[in-house]
Amino acid sequence: MRPDDGASDRWRLFRWFVSSATFSVPQAAGPIAFSLVALSLTGDASRGAAIILAMTLAQVVGAVPIARIGRNLPAATFLRLLVGIRTAALVLIAALAAGGAPLIWLILAAAVGGSVNGAAHGYLRSVLNWLTPAARLPRALGIAATLNELTFVLAPVAASGLGTISPVFAVLAIAALGAVPMLLMPQTRSSPIEGVLHAGGAVLSPSILLWLMCSAASGATVASIEIGAVALALRFGYEPALAFLFTVPLCLASVAGGIWVSLRNRMATRKAVVVQLSVMTLGAALVAMEHSLATTVLGAVLVGSVLAPLGTYYSLILDTLAPPQRRAEVFALLRTANSSGVIFASAILTMSSMSVALMAVAGLMVVTTATVGIATHRRRSRPRQV
Repeated sequence: MRPDDGASDRWRLFRWFVSSATFSVPQAAGPIAFSLVALSLTGDASRGAAIILAMTLAQVVGAVPIARIGRNLPAATFLRLLVGIRTAALVLIAALAAGGAPLIWLILAAAVGGSVNGAAHGYLRSVLNWLTPAARLPRALGIAATLNELTFVLAPVAASGLGTISPVFAVLAIAALGAVPMLLMPQTRSSPIEGVLHAGGAVLSPSILLWLMCSAASGATVASIEIGAVALALRFGYEPALAFLFTVPLCLASVAGGIWVSLRNRMATRKAVVVQLSVMTLGAALVAMEHSLATTVLGAVLVGSVLAPLGTYYSLILDTLAPPQRRAEVFALLRTANSSGVIFASAILTMSSMSVALMAVAGLMVVTTATVGIATHRRRSRPRQV
C-alpha cells in the first residue's frame, strides 16, 4: 500500500502537499480574478460574484454524485480526471472573456468547473490515506492546513497583480496552477480495496452529520469575517483598503494553528474540540459585538487560531466514521458542508445588515458548540458509542 523506501515515501508525500496547496488556488484567487474579468466585460466588478456563486452552488450539488462515479476507480486517477475538467472549464472562461462573450456563458462554464470541485477535494483527501500512516495523519493534515492558508493569503495578491496586466491572463494563471495536481499527484493502488468493493454504510449517519454541521458553522464564521472585512473597516472609520486589518490576523493565526497541529501530531480529544469550538464562538461573538477595532481583531485572531485544529479534527474523525469505500464521498461532503457555511454567511450578508449577519453567525456557533458539548457528555455516559 505504501512504499518501504523512506526517501520515496517522503517524495510522494511532498508531491501530495504541493498538489494540495495548488489545488486551492482557483478558489482562493477566483473572487478577484473573476471580478476583474467581469469589470472588463460589463464595467461592474460585482458581477464577478455571480461566477463564484455558480461555482460554489455547482460544487454543493455535484460533490456526492460525482464522487460516487469514481468509487471503484483508483483515487489518484479519478482525481486527475476531475482536475482536468476543472482546468478545461477555467481555460474556457478565459477564452470566452478574451472573445468578449456575454457573462452568462462564463457563469455556465464556471458551473461546470465547480461541479467537480467538491468531489475532487474528497479524492485529494482520500489519497492522503495511502501515503501516510494513521499515526502521522494529524501532522500531515496540519501541514496541509498551513499551506492552504498560505495559498489563500498569496493567491489573491498574485491574481490582483496579474489582473492589472490582463484579467484573462490572471484566469489562465490560476488555471495552470490549479492543474498542478494532474502532474504531481502520486499514484495509488490500481484497484479498489479488496473486500470493500461493494461496501455499504451510510454517509449521513448522525455522527457524520454532527461534524458536517461543525464544518458548516466554521466555514460561515470565517466567511462572515472575510466577506465583511470591508464593511468592518468602514464601520470603524477606516478606508476600505484597510480591510486586511481583519483578514490578515485571521490568516496568520490560522497558519500558527496549523503549525501547532503539525508539531503536536496527535488527534485532539473530544473535550479539547469542545474547548476549541468555544474559542471560535467567543471570537465570533467579539466580532459581532463591533465594540472596537481591538476587540474585533482579537475576535478574528481567536477564530483563526482554532481553524486548523478544528479542520484537522473534522477530517480525522470523519476518516474513522466513514465506510471504507465511501471515504471520498464523505470528504466531498466535508468540503460541501464548509461551502454551505460560506453560502449561508454570504446570503445573510446580502439580505440583511452586516451586524445582523455577524450576530446570526455567532448564534450558529453557539448552537453548534452546545450540540457538540451535549453529544460529548452523552458519549461519556455511553463510552462504546462514537
